[in-house]
Amino acid sequence: MSDVPPGIDQQSVGRYLADQCGLVGPFSYNLIAGGKSNLTYRVTDAQGDAYVLRRPPLGNVLATAHDVAREHKIISALAGSSVPVAPTLGLCTDLEVNGAPFYVMKFVDGIVLDSPAAGMTLNEPARTAASHSLIDTLVSLHGLDIDAIGLGDLGKRTGFLERQLRRWKMQWDSAKTRELPLMDEVHARLVASAPEQQSVGIVHGDYRLGNCLVDPDSGAVKAVLDWELCTVGDVLADIGYLLVYWSDVDAADRMENDPSGSIGFPARHDMVQRYALATGRSVADIRYFEAFSCWRLASIAEGVLARFAAGVMGDTTGFDLEASQQRVDLLAGRAKKLLGI
Repeated sequence: MSDVPPGIDQQSVGRYLADQCGLVGPFSYNLIAGGKSNLTYRVTDAQGDAYVLRRPPLGNVLATAHDVAREHKIISALAGSSVPVAPTLGLCTDLEVNGAPFYVMKFVDGIVLDSPAAGMTLNEPARTAASHSLIDTLVSLHGLDIDAIGLGDLGKRTGFLERQLRRWKMQWDSAKTRELPLMDEVHARLVASAPEQQSVGIVHGDYRLGNCLVDPDSGAVKAVLDWELCTVGDVLADIGYLLVYWSDVDAADRMENDPSGSIGFPARHDMVQRYALATGRSVADIRYFEAFSCWRLASIAEGVLARFAAGVMGDTTGFDLEASQQRVDLLAGRAKKLLGI
């Protein structure tokens, strides 16, 4: 049996998997993703079948951003809808079991396009198909009746930007590792120029190819992952956020985890227009939502830096402190440019 990674109490978690999920041990655990968001483990049972376990980071976190019980509720509600998600198997809120809540879901086979190199693994037709599937899946998500699927109490339906700007400003102020007046400047402009809320729906909050499992042959989105920041509000926030991770061909300023920007991936304008045509929503304020997303992502990234500085980040393999600080600065600068400050 492989070594058990931090965040897993092997014996008690094993008992839970057997008693509550009907799985057969012994189990092995491998950390798939850790540190920056909820920790994700691949669990393999005695038959070699794979499952996924999600739990919060190991410490110094914004509690409302890592509520796995809430995430489990969202994924369970979406099961059977037009939005593909991994089927859930169980939620454990008893802290005696693993020191933190966690949930278990089935493993969905697919690839995660989370870098330029990953994007190049698809052939050109599959790149286009994956891009269209990404938008079409988002259209489906934003078209769901939140009451009909049992998510009517997920969040307030009005005042989305006001709440988000207040929340992430508090996150910045509490987690910042150094002074960066640009973040305050951008925040002030975002508050002053916030557009009226046009519509309400489920907002994923971290929507990009890097948070989807994609079929490597067809390009179809097989499951949308990482629902920890999901809420109810202005759905254009998801399009603005997607643009942070979407580049035109040969763009010089691609994010390191942006798989687009190669031939076969549609242009940014085409992605936005596909969404607008499918939903009938105006995208006139999309630059604002992209700026908001850059600023918000800078605040989130600063929280990661704070966890690293506190030594509670979990897996820090390959973490580059200087590059991460520069990323925060670049995101804030990009938001400023988008706002025309």
